[in-house]
Amino acid sequence: MRMISEFTIELSDIDRRVLTQRATRVRSEVRDSLRARIVLNAGEGRSNAAITRDFSVCVDTVRKWRRRFSAGSVEGLKDLTRSGRPRRFTAMAVAEVKVLTCALPAEVAVPLARWSYRELAAEAITRNVVDSVSVSTVRRWLHADAIKPWQCRSWIFPRDPAFAFKAGRVLDLYDRIWDGVPLGPDEYVISADEKSQLQALARRHPTLPPAPGRIRRQEFEYRRGGTLAYFAAYNVHRGRILGRCAPTTGIEPFNALVEQVMHTEPYASAKRVFWVVDNGSSHNCARSIDRMHDAWPRTRLVHLPIHASCLNQVEIFFSIVQCKVVKPQTFRIWPHSRNDS
Repeated sequence: MRMISEFTIELSDIDRRVLTQRATRVRSEVRDSLRARIVLNAGEGRSNAAITRDFSVCVDTVRKWRRRFSAGSVEGLKDLTRSGRPRRFTAMAVAEVKVLTCALPAEVAVPLARWSYRELAAEAITRNVVDSVSVSTVRRWLHADAIKPWQCRSWIFPRDPAFAFKAGRVLDLYDRIWDGVPLGPDEYVISADEKSQLQALARRHPTLPPAPGRIRRQEFEYRRGGTLAYFAAYNVHRGRILGRCAPTTGIEPFNALVEQVMHTEPYASAKRVFWVVDNGSSHNCARSIDRMHDAWPRTRLVHLPIHASCLNQVEIFFSIVQCKVVKPQTFRIWPHSRNDS
């Protein structure tokens, strides 16, 4: 005898259209498509047993979705809200771990420079914040608030009381203005500085170039050739560089750079040459201004504010040198300077 379900399905045109879309749409979830097809077949008057046989599902599954649709229409085919597993950690415990993360390890008597997930988990257990916690759980808590304890960003306060005046004066020079008067065609602006502590390292074996299926290979062992300092003078408006290397930094190698530039045209016959420098030991304080003017009366040494080397245009050139010349550190060293590392 045929069993008649107590939940008779009568589909409206709207319900039939929505269910047909779910059943035939390629990107529908499999579960949503199956539920829609069960209800559509039930709406055609087919029995639970026939639907079970056609879709290879349990008869209780067919009964469930027939009943749910009968009670709530299309909305009844949605999954019910689930309570999920009970929370293991209280909101207070999570907050205390985040507070611990935002403190430097030294502030809480931990001999570390920075936290890691594993160390935070261990410290939370030591402080009885939680009985136990996994590293992945701590990672998930911090990720929710985008807290990354291993990252840092350097900062510094401008402490030069004449910062605005000195910076404005240099920026005017970059715009070819001095004391409110435009510079003439025979006046030049030089940005100068030194790049110190350049290690001259020579690899024991030649570097192998990249090849199909192989990246460039560089020998790990090296020979030391000492350290060098690179002094550079950058013509701000013409983009020209004059430079020299020296064993160390200091007043004498900087003066040698100035002499090299001032004996080179067009600076040798210029009306004035402005030298923009930072407050490094090679050219700081008022004595450096007097010393340079006495040696080269047509020059004018202009200091940047303290901690404002970012305004020095030659730093852009140094960054290019660092990326394209210094790295990777492979130099050709004279035989008499080779020392094993």
